[in-house]
Amino acid sequence: MSNPMRKVTAPPLLMIPKSEVIGLIPCGGFASRIAPLPCSKEILPVGLRKTTDGLLCPKVVSHYLLEKLRKGGVRKAYFILRKGKWDIPEYYGDGSNFGMDLGYLIAALPYGPPYTLDQAYPFVRGARIALGFPDVLFGPPDAFMQALQKLSATRADLMLGLYKAHDTRVSDMIAIDRGGRVLEIALKPYSTKLKLGWMFAVWTPTFTEFMHNYLTVPRTAAQLPGTALPEELTVGHVIQAAIREGIVTKSIVFNRQKYLDIGTQEGLRKVLAGQMLC
Repeated sequence: MSNPMRKVTAPPLLMIPKSEVIGLIPCGGFASRIAPLPCSKEILPVGLRKTTDGLLCPKVVSHYLLEKLRKGGVRKAYFILRKGKWDIPEYYGDGSNFGMDLGYLIAALPYGPPYTLDQAYPFVRGARIALGFPDVLFGPPDAFMQALQKLSATRADLMLGLYKAHDTRVSDMIAIDRGGRVLEIALKPYSTKLKLGWMFAVWTPTFTEFMHNYLTVPRTAAQLPGTALPEELTVGHVIQAAIREGIVTKSIVFNRQKYLDIGTQEGLRKVLAGQMLC
């Protein structure tokens, strides 16, 4: 007979090795710019790949991101989903067919991508993070590897992967000094002399904690109606605040590389024409 007064010991907190890097892939959007689609934008077929038995099959857009994460040493990643995007876990499963351990989280707060990312906080606290957007193609294949190496070498808290921006009105533009330190981020400016925009990022637990704490205060007009706060918070807003608070933010510039956002009409047209599959 069990003792009803027996002391119950709580399970230990999840311990993440300091060397581990976990990928975060936000999937909270509605793809309104290229709607209607037959599936979630993140698994829209845009190329071809060979299966393990040598057969050709469709290659979905987010698979390119997973390949770059793997090349950077990332073996574990979380897709953070908006409710209804069940075709993404149906397609990827546990990730074993793609060489990764994949998990799925459900975004709870509809206030923008930072809140989507923060949904993973209990699972990634203490780890280094590699953030990639599943609908953005970019080079080179070892971009994450280079960024993570520079993150460690420079002892930065946050490292942004920078590219020459196509359209400053839809890109967060970055000002850097000669050493690559980020001085300023301009959020989708209508006009600017800045040339570089960020397409992916890697960071240490310092930035994870900053973002988590930053979001504990209402930051959007949806949370505080009638205020001058933005309708939705972007990751750029959080980076901007982090820079102002002294979070060491540096950059790695890929001047000779290209990127392509298939979430736009122009990007989708180009990728379906066979451009920028890397």
